[in-house]
Amino acid sequence: MKRTLYHLLTVALLAAFVLASCAPAATEAPASDSGKPLFVVINKSADQQYFIDLQTSFVDTATGLGAEAKKFDAKLDPNLGVSLVNDAISAGAKGIAITVPDQTIGPAIAKAAKDAGVVLIATDDGIVDEAGNPVPFVGFDGKDMGKKVGEAAAKLLTDSGWLTDSARKVGVLSVEVQTLSVCNDRTDNEKAAVIAAGVPEAQVFSVPYTGEALSAQDAAGPVITAHPEITNWVVFGCNDEGALGTLNALATAGVKPADVIGVGLGAYEACKFWAAGQDSGFKAGLFISGLDVGKTAATVLYDAVVNGKAPEANSYAPTSIVDASNYSTIMDPISVANCSK
Repeated sequence: MKRTLYHLLTVALLAAFVLASCAPAATEAPASDSGKPLFVVINKSADQQYFIDLQTSFVDTATGLGAEAKKFDAKLDPNLGVSLVNDAISAGAKGIAITVPDQTIGPAIAKAAKDAGVVLIATDDGIVDEAGNPVPFVGFDGKDMGKKVGEAAAKLLTDSGWLTDSARKVGVLSVEVQTLSVCNDRTDNEKAAVIAAGVPEAQVFSVPYTGEALSAQDAAGPVITAHPEITNWVVFGCNDEGALGTLNALATAGVKPADVIGVGLGAYEACKFWAAGQDSGFKAGLFISGLDVGKTAATVLYDAVVNGKAPEANSYAPTSIVDASNYSTIMDPISVANCSK
């Protein structure tokens, strides 16, 4: 009898050991173990004010809806962007919103998300899946943005009288991320508007950059130096950083703010000069709010994961042209406060 009990006890202990060995370790459990869905926001350059606002709004909205949220910076590195998506999936994310550092990673991350049953949406920069189908998009209509910026620049140029003054020769610096389709949508329409206003196409100069102010400044310098015949400059680009860097290059070249018409895209850099009462080449800007995009992205993911509502193909946020006289009344209070930082 004792020997039988001993064998039974031994078998029970071995069974318990096997079951314990098969159970996942505590360190392998999903990052969110509260029962709340985890949403992750990844942005290509999260140190820019626009993306800071986007991520802050995303996290605030997601947590307010009852989810958990984490934010990450891909630092303009495509490989890091892919790794962060995989990390988010491994952590148990139910939804991911990403502004990719390079649109070519779209198919890979879309497949990874699909295989894991994770809802993926693109913010600001559109991407496609492995079949070439667009991933649901939250952001802005790039062509409309470019049209508004271009029309604002054209009006300011026409009103300036530079085009009819024989003593002046106008040049346009179009600051372009030429590998990014949404940026091309913006700058193509910007250029079309100033050409329609009377600027010869030969006097429209492309300034290729990476999306950052210093890159734009470095790229614009040689273009400015190569055209000493230009007396007055119009500047626009894919974002505020592009315009800012180019305006800095013009200042370094000795061009006065009065001889520059700069129209930003974002207005978060332009408004800093307006708030400080500082003279600059920024004469206007298209206000786009990262707060709006972050809120919309979090809501779209929550509706998809919790309420079973499929994301729309495109969810667009509003935009408005602002300048030194009206930015404080048109921009939201948080953005206005950031203008003074």
